[in-house]
Amino acid sequence: MRPRLVVDYGLVRRAALAGLRSGRLDTADACDAHPYLLRAAKHHGEPSGELCPVCRREPLTHVTYVYGDELGRSAGRAKATAELADMARKYGEFNVHVIEVCQGCAWNHLTVSYVLGHGDEPRSQRG
Repeated sequence: MRPRLVVDYGLVRRAALAGLRSGRLDTADACDAHPYLLRAAKHHGEPSGELCPVCRREPLTHVTYVYGDELGRSAGRAKATAELADMARKYGEFNVHVIEVCQGCAWNHLTVSYVLGHGDEPRSQRG
C-alpha cells in the first residue's frame, strides 16, 4: 500500500493554533466538531498518542474517511486504518482523509489526505 498525492495540513494546523493563542481565532470557531464527527471518533477512531493542543486534557483520536466513485455505499464512511490495505487492492483509486478530533473540547482538524488504490481503471470503464 503506497499512498500517492499526499497532502500534509501541518502548516494550516500550526496557523490555526497560533491564531488561537494570539486571540485572532476564537475557541468556539476552532472547537466546532460536528456531532457526527464526534460520534465517529468515539466508535471508529484510533488513538493518536497525542494530547489535544487546545484543551491539553484529552487524547486526540484520528478518524479516517474514504471517498471515491468506485466505493459505492462505502464512500464518505469512516474506516479503520487496517481496512485500507484491502481496499487499496480492491479499488483502482480512492481518497483518504484523516481528521484529528478531541472528544473533550471538540477540536478537529484535517491532518493529511492521500490517494490509495491499485491504479487500474474500474472494470465498468474499461474498453
